[in-house]
Amino acid sequence: MTNKYLTIHNDIVQQIEAGRIAPNTLLPSEHELKDRYNTSRETIRKALNLLSQNGYIQKVRGKGSIVIKSTKVDFPVSGLVSFKELADKMGQKPVTIVHELSLMKPDPFIMKQLNLSSKDQIWQVFRVREMGGEKVILDKDYLNKKFVPALTREICEHSIYDYLENDLQLSISFAKKEIIVEEPTEEDRKLLDLDGHHNIVIIKNYVYLDDASLFQYTESRHRPDKFRFVDFARRNHL
Repeated sequence: MTNKYLTIHNDIVQQIEAGRIAPNTLLPSEHELKDRYNTSRETIRKALNLLSQNGYIQKVRGKGSIVIKSTKVDFPVSGLVSFKELADKMGQKPVTIVHELSLMKPDPFIMKQLNLSSKDQIWQVFRVREMGGEKVILDKDYLNKKFVPALTREICEHSIYDYLENDLQLSISFAKKEIIVEEPTEEDRKLLDLDGHHNIVIIKNYVYLDDASLFQYTESRHRPDKFRFVDFARRNHL
């Protein structure tokens, strides 16, 4: 059985997304919502807190809960798309800030992720993605130098995939992905505008070439209110 506060949350979300409750509209008071849904004030508060966490309302002291315009970006889980390609598709002009670009020996964790030995070298690239004036993604890329002999800051600011495919003529084929939700690290808090959010959505990518060579491991760390992670699935009929 669904918790009452989730039912209330989902009902209000449905009204907002259908346009029946417009942006900048003040929601009814906690007392009015309590009577409307025939429940306790504590249940209403839990529903409102979840609406706030999910980016549907902004609580304003002395006023109440104001519906805010959804700024979530659809982020395709299936498929392999670069951030630049995604931004171009949305017609947005994001900013990429390269915080680190270095050639180094992999630590034990990266050795395990990329199946490397201590003799191998990797490119370590940390980039922050800024959208609408807010830093909302931290991309941590690790690329096997065997496949990517050279890398520059300019390439990282533009598009690594564009460089790999068009300059190096690499054929990027597929990726294995994992999605997890964790508490932000100190690094996340330092580099991103978390705006009070206590969780961060991490997409881990293991990216392969046409010959099934694993050449890249990425952690893409997202502020949760800015993205909607979408997929398309078709049922196979046997």
